[in-house]
Amino acid sequence: MTTKIEALELALRNALGEGAAISVALGEVTVVVKAADYLASMTTLRDHPGLRFEELIDLCGVDYLDHGEGTWDGLRFAAVSHLLSIEHNWRVRVRVFCPDDEMPIIDSVTGIWRGANWYEREAFDMYGILFEGHGDLRRILTDYGFIGHPFRKDFPVSGYVEMRYDPEQKRVIYQPVTIEPRENIPRVIREETYGMK
Repeated sequence: MTTKIEALELALRNALGEGAAISVALGEVTVVVKAADYLASMTTLRDHPGLRFEELIDLCGVDYLDHGEGTWDGLRFAAVSHLLSIEHNWRVRVRVFCPDDEMPIIDSVTGIWRGANWYEREAFDMYGILFEGHGDLRRILTDYGFIGHPFRKDFPVSGYVEMRYDPEQKRVIYQPVTIEPRENIPRVIREETYGMK
């Protein structure tokens, strides 16, 4: 007798063929597809009668810079989607890597799931991932004049500029960051019997 995860893995292999790398870990199925096969694979996941992933639950960006304490040698940026099949009560994670680290571009899935609109805008805003074919790719969480993408691992922790209201000018102004770096020293508990019964 096959388990639910094994049945899902088999259905995914039958539908996607050799074009996808499928792995199972911790009770979750992950499908890694190539950027060139991304739209076709996502359409198959939605439309194939054995799968029917009709709902996009989430889509987010990931920056793999320094992943695995610097041992990562793959592509830097990825978009990760979580899909739900209500008909089969299945969930799957789909990961696609952007082929160019300098200009991370992948296809938009807004034509497949309209709900991907704001998710892709967030991934663009936070990571700088461009979604080709997205009809309204603009910032969604940061200010329009914001420079950079704050979830990238090489983005400075303190940012580049700070924003504040100037009562004399009666408007919001931007200034270079004036935060002085400092070391936080953790409080040390010096009781000999701490944690003992």
